Amino acid sequence: MTWHEAFGGLGLTIAARAELLSAGATSRGLTSAVRGGFLIRVRRDHYALPQTDKHLLRAVRVGGRLACASALRNEGIFGFDSRRTHVHTAREMSRMRSPDDRRRPLRPSHPDCILHWAQLLDRDASTEYRVGTVDALAQILRCERPWFALASIEIAMFLGRVGESDVADIFRTAPARLQHLRGSIDPRSEAGQETVLRLALREAGMESEIQVDIPGVGRVDGLLEGRLIWEADSRLAHDGWELHVRDRDRDIDAARQGYMTLRPAYKRTMLATGDVVDAAAHLLASTRRFRVVL
Repeated sequence: MTWHEAFGGLGLTIAARAELLSAGATSRGLTSAVRGGFLIRVRRDHYALPQTDKHLLRAVRVGGRLACASALRNEGIFGFDSRRTHVHTAREMSRMRSPDDRRRPLRPSHPDCILHWAQLLDRDASTEYRVGTVDALAQILRCERPWFALASIEIAMFLGRVGESDVADIFRTAPARLQHLRGSIDPRSEAGQETVLRLALREAGMESEIQVDIPGVGRVDGLLEGRLIWEADSRLAHDGWELHVRDRDRDIDAARQGYMTLRPAYKRTMLATGDVVDAAAHLLASTRRFRVVL
């Protein structure tokens, strides 16, 4: 039996030494597997396969659970912060280790490791190594910038991972300074960048509808001021020449009806949101400064 089969049979991503021994492993076999690169000794008496999510490995190595944006991304839900590892741990936790080296203690204010201490809202949904979705969203609401936190909540709702009652629980424990954000949630949003762009355009004073069906064009991500179509393109949803051709044909069909189209790439939307908002504003303004010669 291979180590992949052993972990699969146990239904585990992180396995305790005792669990592997009970499944037929031996102490010598575990040591040999670690030395040969077939297993990773994450923390004392805790093992994982080499391809395991690096943030999960780091959280376990610290001595806590995957939390906040890291937990959401591990579940396939949008979480903007992909660089740092977010870890939930008890306040009384001692002997926390470095996320990158189990032999070294965790130094204060580690730049790539964010600790979350708050009491969990839904302990039953948490596992030994990851907090549940509701708690991850409650954490990200306090930790992330508002547009990006709301994007996570909206995507979780769109995917059916949380409902209105869960959102109510999340905001019930949120600080007063964040309560106004609840009224901006729209569970129809299908991608994180859609939420960010919609909220940024609204903050700039422009009216934007999302998931609009335009006859002869199809459904578009957003329609700004009734004139400018915006699409939150990502490589995942638009990889392949055929998809690019489809999008260009849609743009032509839209232009024939008098619509303009703006397709900012994911990174530009998320890292330079102001640039995209400025571009949209200038495109809208340009429609008042041209003439058509027939």
